[in-house]
Amino acid sequence: MPRIFISAAHKSSGKTTVSIGLCAALKRRGLKVQSFKKGPDYIDPYWLAQATGRDCYNLDFYTMEREEILSLMQDRARGAGITLIEGNKGLYDGLDLDGSNSNAALATLTQTPVILVLNARGMTRGIAPLILGYQAFDKNVSIQGVILNRLGGSRHESKLRNVIEHYTDVEVVGAIHNDDRFDIDERHLGLVPGHEDPFCEQKIDLLADAVSDQVDLEAVLTIAGQAPSLHTENTSEKILEANPEKDIKLGLIRCSAFGFYYPDDLQALQHAGAQIIEIDPCQQTDLPEIDALFIGGGFPETHMKELEANSHLREAIKSAIDDGLPTYAECGGLMYLARSIQWHHGNHDETCKMVGCIDTDIIMEKVPQGRGYVQLQETENSPWPGKSTKVINAHEFHYSRFKTVDKNVQFAFEVRRGTGINGKSDGYIYRNLLANYTHQRNTWNNPWAWRFMNFVRNCKSQNAENRKT
Repeated sequence: MPRIFISAAHKSSGKTTVSIGLCAALKRRGLKVQSFKKGPDYIDPYWLAQATGRDCYNLDFYTMEREEILSLMQDRARGAGITLIEGNKGLYDGLDLDGSNSNAALATLTQTPVILVLNARGMTRGIAPLILGYQAFDKNVSIQGVILNRLGGSRHESKLRNVIEHYTDVEVVGAIHNDDRFDIDERHLGLVPGHEDPFCEQKIDLLADAVSDQVDLEAVLTIAGQAPSLHTENTSEKILEANPEKDIKLGLIRCSAFGFYYPDDLQALQHAGAQIIEIDPCQQTDLPEIDALFIGGGFPETHMKELEANSHLREAIKSAIDDGLPTYAECGGLMYLARSIQWHHGNHDETCKMVGCIDTDIIMEKVPQGRGYVQLQETENSPWPGKSTKVINAHEFHYSRFKTVDKNVQFAFEVRRGTGINGKSDGYIYRNLLANYTHQRNTWNNPWAWRFMNFVRNCKSQNAENRKT
């Protein structure tokens, strides 16, 4: 499994755009490229998936066991010519003092050689101690190359190459000159989602051109080929057996407003018996015949006029949830199910009606209301079968909040770490609806997709019994 780990000295070094360009350039050469992204991010993986033509999968120490990370990598990279892992933030950045969940720790766990992307704007001789320090900090990390990014021109590139060759033993495998055309707009903490960018394909092509011209792809492939084979323990007992029958028609709300779905979560839902039926809430006016509904995260505030205008679908969803349709919603999905979204942006206030199943109005704020990793403990109210005594590790990132929280609302989760809905609780329950600000990940320790499908089956069975009586 030839593989490389693309990391950086710090955030905003251009690591993601270089990774996208590398994936697209290697694909142009006829290679099957499998990408992975460290951490819980949804947006970068979308761009990487567009560049490779294959789903990108998240590797996250906080939600996954180490053997699970290795197992996922081996399974999804099967048949690929090269694997690319993109880090998050800087190489040695992470939650813990000991660096146990850092990018460096992931590179070490997966025995993947590192190529550092360095924002070299304004740097000359100072780049040498930076590289030497990163090499010396952790001898278990194999830094095999650097890609110089955002260079001022050929003279700047020549100076940096001479400095690095003189003071270090690290190979310069690429030098990318500054070009504003390569910039991808950022929103909140990450890039604007690719499905919202009308020039997504053109930007990927530009990045592929730049990487093909200014990065030594043969040197990158040589470094990737140095990665040893991975061996994992037998994990078959931790993987739930697939349901051969697709007995659940699962409506999936997906459009440019709702795109935050982990591909392996959707695959887990299918393995658990879901037949996924996609629904575009900005275009489709009718709710198809479904047994359950899943509304993931996204940015409904940027599309709230279109969502409000589609009153026929909003009313159909409200009626179905009022009648007991099993529904799961996360973050943006939760916002969509509230009475309204209120957003002050630019120089004016906007309020748009939403579905109205959740008894509150959503207020968009200018600063994050919840951001980072979360720990949830299930309460006795949790509606899904197979309750776990384990703490659920997940994440949240939202600028919105509830305007009011009814004191009689039941919650499925107590928040041990994070914010959730009110700082103490998350998992709003109404009929057969469960709605969180928290984004869950289907993992060995938290098989939420299987639990949700079993909940839907229980509801179907109960409905069938009620019809008989």
